[in-house]
Amino acid sequence: MSMERPQMRMRSLAAALGLFWVGTACAGEADVIAVDVTAQGQGRYTFSVTVRHADEGWDHYANAWEVVALDGTVLGKRVLYHPHVGEQPFTRSLSGVAVPAGMREVIVRANDSVHGLGGKEQRVKLP
Repeated sequence: MSMERPQMRMRSLAAALGLFWVGTACAGEADVIAVDVTAQGQGRYTFSVTVRHADEGWDHYANAWEVVALDGTVLGKRVLYHPHVGEQPFTRSLSGVAVPAGMREVIVRANDSVHGLGGKEQRVKLP
């Protein structure tokens, strides 16, 4: 019977570690699921971006999204200062994003506090 207890403890520990790993991995990467772009004039735009991420709290949440030129140059970044656990998906805007003349498309991508950049991006044609 003394052999059973250590085995049970090891199984319990393994199960707890497995649940911890699954819990931290479940939120996955942040996905950009929609983008609305409005021209402001003089090469400036407002981007309204909808992000989906299974925010878990302060330790794992979507913490930014950015507008990027096709060559990878970051044109604008919206920092998200808190988790959106009860608000999924959520939409936030960024005004005054300067886009170089002649640029017709950009990429919008999201970031989360655990995985960094990743997830679904949106390639957007400018109006």
